[in-house]
Amino acid sequence: MSGDPDPKRLDALEARLDKVKERKAPKDKSQSAENQAQAGWRMVTELVVGICLGFGIGYGLDQLLGTTPWLMIVFLCFGFAAGIRTMMRTAKEIQDQTAKPGTGAAGKDDMYDDD
Repeated sequence: MSGDPDPKRLDALEARLDKVKERKAPKDKSQSAENQAQAGWRMVTELVVGICLGFGIGYGLDQLLGTTPWLMIVFLCFGFAAGIRTMMRTAKEIQDQTAKPGTGAAGKDDMYDDD
């Protein structure tokens, strides 16, 4: 029948899919500890930068407006909150990458990017 699939073409397609899956599979589990350490340092840095920016903005405004130390305290809290928010976003991004290997941020499989 003309509607039946060709077994040779199906085998060739299966072989191509296996090659793509092998290429997308994680190479080595020992690198995951390094990646986790990098992610941890990234999140710590994001928190510290948020706090420092909040402190700097608050201190600068306090010096300009003469409201020492109130704006520094307020902006320090804003910086802390911004740092925590950025850390949580990074943690979610890392969790999404580890939960679904081979998928991008949109949840679309990387194998189909050529379409």
